[in-house]
Amino acid sequence: MGSEIPGFSAPAASFEAPLEMLAACHGRIRSQCATLLRIRSHVAAQGADAGARTAARNVIRYFDTSARHHHDDEERDLFPALLESMAGSDPVCIRELTGALAEDHRRLEELWGAVRPWLVAVQSGKAPPPGDAAIDDFVRLYERHADREEQELFPMAERLLGEAELERIGRAMRIRRGVGSA
Repeated sequence: MGSEIPGFSAPAASFEAPLEMLAACHGRIRSQCATLLRIRSHVAAQGADAGARTAARNVIRYFDTSARHHHDDEERDLFPALLESMAGSDPVCIRELTGALAEDHRRLEELWGAVRPWLVAVQSGKAPPPGDAAIDDFVRLYERHADREEQELFPMAERLLGEAELERIGRAMRIRRGVGSA
């Protein structure tokens, strides 16, 4: 499962290279989704043992923090920057793309609201409520969403955004996470 942006040799995953960092985040999202599926299989076979509880806690922490930051990075900084870059020309395709991706974020948040209680039950060592459909929908949507960003959004951003705008986005990402200086 590659998380490289076409045209980039490898994600640098730093605030100085925000597009690469966002793409690298997709790799971590995919990894957390794979862990979620493994937890489900493990719990079905062996129950909510210590390993399942630890894994559930880690997945909850990731999607409660890092995934939310990722969505904010895109909606508060990247999407507006792309729309601004198209001033004076036809931004219809960018508006449609960013609008659809923002809708995906809302749906992912909704699905996370169904998946999270399942993981909380596992984390607590309890038999989780049924959650297979929500888990499958969550993982499928994240995969489709990440693919679309990597294939359409990030290459477009690389072409349209200048160095100063990318630096501003990276700075906003750093501030959002409370990392380093502004």
